[in-house]
Amino acid sequence: MSILVDGETELLVQGITGSEGSFHTARMRAYGTRVVAGVTPGKGGQEVDGIPVYDSVDEALRAHPGINASIVFVPARFAPDAILEAADAGVPLIVAITEGIPVHEMLRVHHLLRLYGVRMIGPNCPGVISPGKAKVGIMPGEVFVPGPVGIVSRSGTLTYEIASHLTRAGIGQSTVVGIGGDPIVGSSFVDILELFAEDPETELVVLVGEIGGTAEEAAARFASERLGKPMVAYIAGFSAPRGKRMGHAGAIISGSEGTAEAKARALESYGIPVARTPAQVAELVARALGR
Repeated sequence: MSILVDGETELLVQGITGSEGSFHTARMRAYGTRVVAGVTPGKGGQEVDGIPVYDSVDEALRAHPGINASIVFVPARFAPDAILEAADAGVPLIVAITEGIPVHEMLRVHHLLRLYGVRMIGPNCPGVISPGKAKVGIMPGEVFVPGPVGIVSRSGTLTYEIASHLTRAGIGQSTVVGIGGDPIVGSSFVDILELFAEDPETELVVLVGEIGGTAEEAAARFASERLGKPMVAYIAGFSAPRGKRMGHAGAIISGSEGTAEAKARALESYGIPVARTPAQVAELVARALGR
């Protein structure tokens, strides 16, 4: 098993005719993902490398009723409506890669998605990959191999780096999820940990956090009470200055809360080891797995 995406995923690409959409569509297909259709309003009837393009999500689903995931490569100005269009059409998983969506727009989308009962990953995220099965996003597939470790991360490039360290140590991954680094995201750490808790292929979870907010502390509480398997963590930003946003919009320290040290102490208080460098994650994982 894996979580969110697998070999049965049938993917719709919203914004497929744009430069980013077409570029990453080709790479998702090359990885083995079943990309069955694309949507760009006004360009219905065209094809992108043999993939049919439709004017709307509804039209695409009528032609391809097996679609069960959508990825959004739509510019920030139009992305909220694209996400809600997919939700209204009943697509159960929406992965929003787009960055720069205003917080107030994402707040509106976040609450509306609850009414639709669909799951969103992102925005401003690298997507999801179940190694050897499917990739829905922009992650470099060559650094991932199948295995027993799930990864959930607020970062993009750190996700790839940590997965690369695990792979070089001979430790594969079950599913890797980049939830995004914006203040408002569709799925939290806890949301993804709940899925990993039910996945028999995932024996251990790596959590990759950042400064700012309290999401990592909430994840630590969940892991200690309900995850039912070991967790190892890494927090980016041990040298970050207070009051300065570092990279992601959500990565800002307010007062004494949200620092990397404070998060590390909170995680460690629940018995979760916290690496101080990305390379150390593989060492802690190997120890926890008894390798």
